[in-house]
Amino acid sequence: MANKTIDGYIAGLEGWQAEVASSVREIVRGAAPEAKEVIKWTQPVWETSGPFCYLKAWKNSVNLGFWRGVELEDPKGLLKGSGKTMRHVKLTSIDDINPDALADLVQQAVELNLAKGDPTKHS
Repeated sequence: MANKTIDGYIAGLEGWQAEVASSVREIVRGAAPEAKEVIKWTQPVWETSGPFCYLKAWKNSVNLGFWRGVELEDPKGLLKGSGKTMRHVKLTSIDDINPDALADLVQQAVELNLAKGDPTKHS
């Protein structure tokens, strides 16, 4: 199955979704070059001291999600969601991408994981 890799996942997307996913991947890589890229829960996930963000393509959007989203400073108001801990940025076109704001969210997420450990492990 091709999408057992992030390259395969992105290759399985069409048009604007592939463009958005590829651009977001480059932003995450630039903001967190030490992060490990994996496929978990059928989607691309980036890990440093546990998972800190994921990419998920939906029918009408591509979401960049954060495990500790509620803890992130979000001056641009990009984060959406109502769960207890997670938040996501909903992208519906390449024009929705704010590279600096996304890179800042990624860097904050990495710092939180380094300080607090794996967000999927309950103490």
